[in-house]
Amino acid sequence: MSGTGLQQARERMRGAGVPELAIDVFAHYYGQLESGASGMIPEADIEPLADPPRLAELDIGSDASREALGATAIIKLNGGLGTSMGMDRAKSLLPVRDDLTFLDLIVRQVLHTRRAYAVRLPLVLMDSFRTRDDTREALRAYDELVVDDLPLYFLQNREPKLRADDLMPVSWPADPSLEWCPPGHGDLYTALEVSGVLARLLDAGFRYASVSNSDNLGAAPDPLIAGWFAGSGAPYAAEVCRRTTADRKGGHLAVNRSDGRLILRETAQTAQEDVAAMSDITRHRYFHTNNLWFDLHLLADTLRQREGVLGLPLIRNLKTVDPADPSSPQVVQIETAMGAAIKVFEGALALEVDRSRFVPVKTTNDLLVLRSDVYSAGPEAQLRRRSVDVPLVDLDPKHYKTIDAFEHRFPAGPPSLVAARSLTVRGDWTFGARVTVEGEAQLDDPGTPSRVPEGVTLGE
Repeated sequence: MSGTGLQQARERMRGAGVPELAIDVFAHYYGQLESGASGMIPEADIEPLADPPRLAELDIGSDASREALGATAIIKLNGGLGTSMGMDRAKSLLPVRDDLTFLDLIVRQVLHTRRAYAVRLPLVLMDSFRTRDDTREALRAYDELVVDDLPLYFLQNREPKLRADDLMPVSWPADPSLEWCPPGHGDLYTALEVSGVLARLLDAGFRYASVSNSDNLGAAPDPLIAGWFAGSGAPYAAEVCRRTTADRKGGHLAVNRSDGRLILRETAQTAQEDVAAMSDITRHRYFHTNNLWFDLHLLADTLRQREGVLGLPLIRNLKTVDPADPSSPQVVQIETAMGAAIKVFEGALALEVDRSRFVPVKTTNDLLVLRSDVYSAGPEAQLRRRSVDVPLVDLDPKHYKTIDAFEHRFPAGPPSLVAARSLTVRGDWTFGARVTVEGEAQLDDPGTPSRVPEGVTLGE
């Protein structure tokens, strides 16, 4: 039956026009699932990452930085829909500051850097089949963005969800689109190859790629990091940050005991008996920001040597076929993480960066902070944090989880948070204009919809 499952998956992927190499990569991981692989990375197999070099201590000449930046392409992962906030289109099209979207600000960061350093610096987006059309329409506003006739986007591959009980491709007539899923952002490398974008970047004379998520505006083009990476000669580098208590549940970098290479361990790759060690931020001190750099030449060589299959560690993601219906059949989604490529490349490095390069927006809590006066952004669209620390915001998910509900309760915009340490809201509160939060503030559930009056100060 398992052979039939793979055969049916192959046929379904071919029928959908999925490139043959992407099908081969899927088959590679299907074989691992068949053999019972869990994708777990035991604590006994790894050691903590010690002290990577720090961006703040680098001394890279301006000429070297400019030269390296001139050989760099910016790639943004743009396949997310923002479903955690109730969105059904590309999250990057969500307005975040002054009616500008993530995508607008990313484009402005790139265009400013081109002018400031006199470099080509192409921007290329990896879209999913769900974000492609909206994104392409939005980019029509930026005629000057194209460099050397390079494409502005390429498409992430897709694969069938597999029934958890027998690994057969799932059928869901109620919504056939839910029978498909992206292969995780580890598909970046395969998608670059099969789309031809990797070859086109190399033909245009580019040597390096700087990759990050489109919802992380902190990951602006950085000439200093480009200069460091080019000078290191490394095939791959991960930007890492020190973990805090807020990062205990996320993945971390470590050192593989068997070969001394760096390795990324995600939560889904951690067995229950190792959760305590994984969550110990004094033991495993660094997390991968999902900002990474790699050498395009070495990626092309490695893909050639491995016949297109990098062999990133498997992530076995157990879901329901309809994420909104917990009673729908359980499925396995085969995934890989792009940061896991750090294990593939011998000589890969980590670089500790300031937390300012990690400003992801996963929830409306994050969005409120980003829209507030905690950050400022000049004409270059570079985020600058105005507060000493980023305040912890915890909005009642019953009333603020979706973007529509969130917008409805902040009709006059966000409160001032620059002097806040935390804001906790329980219940249904609508905020008036010019509200200020200082220190630690908490609004308890009044039991009925209530209003925070204009001009008040909450907290200590």
